[in-house]
Amino acid sequence: MVWLALATLVVVFIVGFRVLTSGPRRAVRRITERLAIQPVVVESMVDQMGHTAGGEFMRYLARPNEVHLQNAVQVLLIWQVVIIDSSELTLQHWLRLLRKARLATPLTDGHIRLAMGFLRELEPDIGELKHFQARYNAQFTPDAGLTWLH
Repeated sequence: MVWLALATLVVVFIVGFRVLTSGPRRAVRRITERLAIQPVVVESMVDQMGHTAGGEFMRYLARPNEVHLQNAVQVLLIWQVVIIDSSELTLQHWLRLLRKARLATPLTDGHIRLAMGFLRELEPDIGELKHFQARYNAQFTPDAGLTWLH
């Protein structure tokens, strides 16, 4: 009889956990499936954002329209390339991912402000973000692909 009570408790715990985390898991899955990346990338960013900002980001990402997904992807791009690894190789890798997912757009000042808000606990430097914005947006100029010829 004790084993039945323990088994019931375990099942209730598992089901409860799945129900409580279904929203965040769906939000993470939305971005990771679109970009064809591992969930750990988004989960790592959310962890580094801190509890409050991470929760805000998850609620933002859970909104159903494409604009919120696009903006969340731009925050992920900024985190990956400005905070984690600012190498040219990383930038090109993420640009390819965004283009393949049809989410590659120039970074706007709004994207920078959004990233500053979500990444506030990491205290990103606005000058670095503006420099990255110019560097990234240069990829969208007609002669960007030809710069290596000069």
